[in-house]
Amino acid sequence: MEQTPSVVELELDVELVLSPERSVPLPARLSYGSHDPLAVHATFHLDTGNPVTWVFARELLVEGTFRPCGQGDVRIWPKRSGRRGVLCVALSSPAGDALLEAPLAPVAGWLERAHRLVPPGGELAALDMDHCLAELLA
Repeated sequence: MEQTPSVVELELDVELVLSPERSVPLPARLSYGSHDPLAVHATFHLDTGNPVTWVFARELLVEGTFRPCGQGDVRIWPKRSGRRGVLCVALSSPAGDALLEAPLAPVAGWLERAHRLVPPGGELAALDMDHCLAELLA
């Protein structure tokens, strides 16, 4: 019997938008695991050698593939760039703001794999509440 993976990841290049005319490629990794079923971890590999990870709701990313969503630190929306779909992600922190553009099709395919791992609506059942409480009280 084949064991179901508990984490799904996607390595991809996103575009860091510097201005309407200029962007630079930025290696990134999306990670989703049944151990943290409500969250997506997005890690960006900067030239500094210190990757930056943002954590936000999986449902926010799902909704952002269809329509603009999010408030505050993370906002996501789809758009067309020529003939391809693009997912725009605006990140805001005290250290600064960033606008990223990712190819929509690979992200949507990765989300389908994440939904096979933990189906929508099944996040709380997958959450190990005893472990979470033990971590909180440690």
